[in-house]
Amino acid sequence: MGKENHSVVSEIVLLGFGSSLEICLVLFLIFSVFYLAGILGNFLVVLTVISDPHLHSPMYFLLANLSFIDMWVSSITVPKMISDLLKERKVISLQGCIAQMFFIHVTGGTEMVLLIVMAYDRYIAICKPLHYLTIMNRRTCILFLVLTWTIGVTHSLIQIVFVTNLQFCGHREVDSFYCDLPRFIKLACTVTYRLDLMVTANSGFISLGTFFILMISYTFILVTVWQHSPGGSLKALSTLSAHVTVVVLFFGPCIFVYSWPFLTVPVDKFLFIFDVIITPFLNPIIYTFRNKEMKVAMKRILSQMLSSQKLF
Repeated sequence: MGKENHSVVSEIVLLGFGSSLEICLVLFLIFSVFYLAGILGNFLVVLTVISDPHLHSPMYFLLANLSFIDMWVSSITVPKMISDLLKERKVISLQGCIAQMFFIHVTGGTEMVLLIVMAYDRYIAICKPLHYLTIMNRRTCILFLVLTWTIGVTHSLIQIVFVTNLQFCGHREVDSFYCDLPRFIKLACTVTYRLDLMVTANSGFISLGTFFILMISYTFILVTVWQHSPGGSLKALSTLSAHVTVVVLFFGPCIFVYSWPFLTVPVDKFLFIFDVIITPFLNPIIYTFRNKEMKVAMKRILSQMLSSQKLF
């Protein structure tokens, strides 16, 4: 009987944001603009860092990787979410749902670790400037990059392994626009209390712990700047406040959804918009477009592109 029921569910129905055509059209326009702006902004960051030799430093190497992850984060869920807004029947195959969950957690776990590495990079640059090039050399950056992706993939695999063998009893509706563990687990016809706790321990506590590590590191950097240069503390506060805003927007939904997986209201799908649309849109503005070197490099690349077009 269990095998029979398991074979019945071959696709998952995503309820999305409701059936009101007017609301769906408005959301389609808003999400499309933010998605395209985020993709173009992050792509421009990656292209600029790769093309300009002046930006071949650890800080910009990490920023380019953050932009690459943001493009991937958005592309996992947003294109389908946007297309589903114009569809009456919103479905995803069971295999596609599991794959989507896997890549969501890969990119999410990788970005969490990368943000810690970026905070560590700023700590070394500000608190130990004379040793910066010795500590943050090319080999260290590559090692950090491999480590972040290894942790991201491992973090995702630990959770996905437990859900691939779940059996379903016919119920296949998810009140969201994407597949994720807390609501996917609820579709199983077995008791999933232990699995809920595993998700909380693996994703919720990691998100909460990473958030506190970042807050402590930013506070330590601010105190160090204030001690060495009281006049520069206001500038550092302005920069760090922007970083903290992005961190809160990214970790807030993760902490809420995964630290309390026993959800009774679909608030998680609205919070997840910050992770897949708002944060990838803001990251290029916060981390790069306010940077003088990055703006000069972008202008240089754009002028080169324009001059090459004139030749043809």
